[in-house]
Amino acid sequence: MTEPGIQQNAGTGMKAWMVKEAKTEHTVSSNEILLISEFYKLQLGMDGEELTEQETALYDRQIRVWGADAQRRLSKAHILVCGMKGTVAEFCKNIVLAGVGSLTLVDDRVATEEVLSANFLIPPDENEYGGKTLAELCCDSLKDFNPMVRVSVEKGDLSSFGGEFYSKFDVVVVCCCSLTTKKVINEKCRKLSKRIAFYSVDCRDSCGEIFVDLQLHSYSKKKLEQTIEGQLQYSSFEEALSVPWRTLPRRVSKLYFAMRVIERFEEAEGHNPGEVSITDLPSVLKLKKELCERQSLNESHIPNALLERLLTGTSEFPPVCAILGGILGQEVIKAISGKGEPLKNFFFFDAMDGKGIIEDISNPTTASKNIETAM
Repeated sequence: MTEPGIQQNAGTGMKAWMVKEAKTEHTVSSNEILLISEFYKLQLGMDGEELTEQETALYDRQIRVWGADAQRRLSKAHILVCGMKGTVAEFCKNIVLAGVGSLTLVDDRVATEEVLSANFLIPPDENEYGGKTLAELCCDSLKDFNPMVRVSVEKGDLSSFGGEFYSKFDVVVVCCCSLTTKKVINEKCRKLSKRIAFYSVDCRDSCGEIFVDLQLHSYSKKKLEQTIEGQLQYSSFEEALSVPWRTLPRRVSKLYFAMRVIERFEEAEGHNPGEVSITDLPSVLKLKKELCERQSLNESHIPNALLERLLTGTSEFPPVCAILGGILGQEVIKAISGKGEPLKNFFFFDAMDGKGIIEDISNPTTASKNIETAM
């Protein structure tokens, strides 16, 4: 049985000290920091910049999970996030605790009662708002989670920023953006010489979706005693949506089609994402019929009951936010570190059946199959 606040690593016989766990605290001595730091310097070798002694001590437990090199890559990564909804708040918390280099937030909206229902980063006391935007309020809270991560705010319309702005980041995550905005930002990231990982996340009531575009991504994973080197080619958001529905397998998640219908409806009516209600159901059902006819898809693939749910519960369901934020955080860590096979290219979750489904919806002319080689 291990001591309180200590995690035993069976592989090395060494103990990883957690600075704070429950009510037990342990102050790491300077000698312990030095010993741990020297151990990970040997792991890193001469490749890239080494972790500082403070980083080594703070992130020791997770370094034992994914390695010192992966942690070094995380500490040098710069992430841009747009749309501070509940799911994104969960993601930001996870990625800040993981120890990324910097996190930049974009959301000029003001706090509302709807936002408070799912975003735990927003202070419940309205007296603390002081005219601050959602991004500024979340920024203040996130800085308390990990003072070693630089958290900042950028104001403005993300779709109006040029390529030079996006080139400062390694990962771009967008939420509650219109269909056109997602396509525009994704394409701006793709046009840069630097590879930028792009993610889109959307949570509606008890349902959620994550889209991933890592362009051409190389990774490694462990399989039994072997290290497998793999490579994946991704489609852009626009390319993925251009795949004809009739060519998709019959088993494709019904959420994929339902989300596309709602997305198209909001775009056509000039609504902001999420600004729909049950009163829009007749118009949404009419659009569904038109899209199914155009795409030669049986209407049964998009149940009316599912569309009704998405229109009735436009607010986020906090437990689903936690699940999506956890999955998104995990996938971003994989993309930055190159450790583990990332999902390709859609993830869907529905709390009604508790299932998480990965769907590869890619244009066959632009995205190749997974290539893996045992080392």
